[in-house]
Amino acid sequence: MESMLVPPWLEPLLSTAFFSVCRTHGDAARSECNMYCLDCSGDAFCFYCRSSKHKDHQVIQIRRSSYHDVVRVAEIQKVLDISGVQTYVINSARVLFLNERPQPKSGKGVSHLCEVCARSLLDPFRFCSLGCKLVGIKRKGDASFILDNNNKINEEGISRRVSNEEEELRQGTQQQQQHIIYSTTPSPPSNSRRRKGIPHRAPFGS
Repeated sequence: MESMLVPPWLEPLLSTAFFSVCRTHGDAARSECNMYCLDCSGDAFCFYCRSSKHKDHQVIQIRRSSYHDVVRVAEIQKVLDISGVQTYVINSARVLFLNERPQPKSGKGVSHLCEVCARSLLDPFRFCSLGCKLVGIKRKGDASFILDNNNKINEEGISRRVSNEEEELRQGTQQQQQHIIYSTTPSPPSNSRRRKGIPHRAPFGS
């Protein structure tokens, strides 16, 4: 049952140690091991190892916030159902934490708590991290990390709707610009003074 709710690479990811110096590329500028391959489910590796060993694999980049590992929502939501997990905005990017973070006992008046570790949450989510959601699945089985066809259909529908709205906006802008051009084109000056006809001399009387 659990294998149907959790991808096989998730637990190895959550137990992996990141940000050590790569043994192969230790002298290079980007030698910290902050990459993880979902196809291999092995150890963390650096930027240069990705180019040489994991070129065509599914790879995510782990980042760090206050000495805790985080992953960007834009990356992880493509391969994992992250519903129910609290997200945060750090350095203008929305992220979520990989594992539980220790904190003092929550005070009174806290309305949202993680169901597993009781950490206070900013919003009405169930879990503070991917690790706590994993524990919750093992305990109750009422959540899942697996993306189903409905998620994909919804994402495609959203993409199509956004594309249509952008196309309508672009066409509307073009029409508005054309209207402005037509309305500002000067019309030929009207000749208020009509040219008088050529006078004809009256014939002389005989």
